Amino acid sequence: MPRSSRLSQFTAGVRDTVPMLVGAAPFGMIFGALVATAQLSVWQGQLMSLTVFAGSSQFIAVGLIAGHASMLVIWLATLIVNLRHMLYAASLMPYVRHLPRRWRWTLGFLLTDETFAVVDRYYREHPHAKDGHWYFFGSGLSMYANWQCWTLIGLLFGAIFPKLQTLGLDFAMVATFIAIVVPQLYRRPHLLAAIVAGSTAYAFQSLPYKLGLLLAVVAGVGTGMVSSRFSTNKQKEVEPA
Repeated sequence: MPRSSRLSQFTAGVRDTVPMLVGAAPFGMIFGALVATAQLSVWQGQLMSLTVFAGSSQFIAVGLIAGHASMLVIWLATLIVNLRHMLYAASLMPYVRHLPRRWRWTLGFLLTDETFAVVDRYYREHPHAKDGHWYFFGSGLSMYANWQCWTLIGLLFGAIFPKLQTLGLDFAMVATFIAIVVPQLYRRPHLLAAIVAGSTAYAFQSLPYKLGLLLAVVAGVGTGMVSSRFSTNKQKEVEPA
């Protein structure tokens, strides 16, 4: 593959992810500011962003650490929250299955909600792109660098301005996730997953420790996976022999 083609795809991935980078910036700042509430040091908060790289799970982990939860509870909670990545991986697998293992592992680590939204749209528009993984890599790596940068800013300024997380920056998180979710609802599995997850979260909102949200994640992911498999089997049945 020509190096110029790789670079152009990588650059395009970075460019198309810029709106998501802007939306994730306050998210990273708030996480950095909240680290102090869990009595973690700056280097521990940054290390979590470097190695975990999962905003929702990091927020939950920090909250549980602040509440002196056991390691088992923290592990289970973050595992359940990240189950949605199984749907992401299932959607993108047809486009990356041919790649060497080192590429799949790298792209899997860099896969986030924002990157999935950008890359999924790209693959729908370019289903046969042979160099699409460079686009994927550009999107994921730019999001990774962005997250590290804003986490560090939040860690540093959170110590100076202890109430940084109360300035209304969390609205950007809501707007970003709306922008991610709504374009995906044209698919039946995604629509059903969103309906079931939203209904479950509303029905069990009174449960302690935000358990209603965890149940919503499990219900939504389960619904999406079952619906995806049913749709695939049905499509195979109608295909001519």
